[in-house]
Amino acid sequence: MWFGHSRKLSRFAGRAPRRPRNFDTGVPWVDAEADFARARRRHALSRLVSWLCREPDDTGLLRFDEVISVLGFRSEYYVGLRTIRLDTVVGTVEEVRGFDRRFRPASDRERECWELLDLAERHGTAIPSIEVYRVGGLHFVKDGHHRVSVAIATGQQMIDAEVTEVLTQLPATGISRHSDLMRIANSTKSAYPERPVVSRSVDDGLPRRTALPAGGAVRHCSASRDA
Repeated sequence: MWFGHSRKLSRFAGRAPRRPRNFDTGVPWVDAEADFARARRRHALSRLVSWLCREPDDTGLLRFDEVISVLGFRSEYYVGLRTIRLDTVVGTVEEVRGFDRRFRPASDRERECWELLDLAERHGTAIPSIEVYRVGGLHFVKDGHHRVSVAIATGQQMIDAEVTEVLTQLPATGISRHSDLMRIANSTKSAYPERPVVSRSVDDGLPRRTALPAGGAVRHCSASRDA
């Protein structure tokens, strides 16, 4: 969480451009509610399409530990604060059931925290950077799932993140969903039946600097691990 403690804000915080709001009413809380409802509809439509395509189990976020167990862990190092593309954020470090693989809210349980973040941005509040692990060109969220969801839903293309780079034995190419990961795992077993898989257990070593945004517009979201 980033509520109630001291956390350094990115010097770029709040600068990511948002998509022009052609349908805004001009009433921030009404528009924040509309943003959430739109994101929920897109999630529901995505689930329907996945069901029709017989892919009902391929809609969740990629798990960092699963990716590392397939690709093999080599080493890691802290990169620092970077601005990353949101379309490279494909997964999560810890299990999160509240979002689909495109970070759309999967239930109304995320509504309160989600709308508060959206509303805070509409009021010009500087939002703290998220924390991610980078594997190849992919990013996995450690802290900031709601922030990513709101950013994507409101048309942003970039987001500020504290990045830790993880090097793997196999390249992280062609991975965007669970089926891609299973394909790589199966091909690796066929090519190297005796290849040991070097996995990495996720630790909480990254410093978790947390803070209440300027103006106190967003409070603690007790329903989720982070925002």
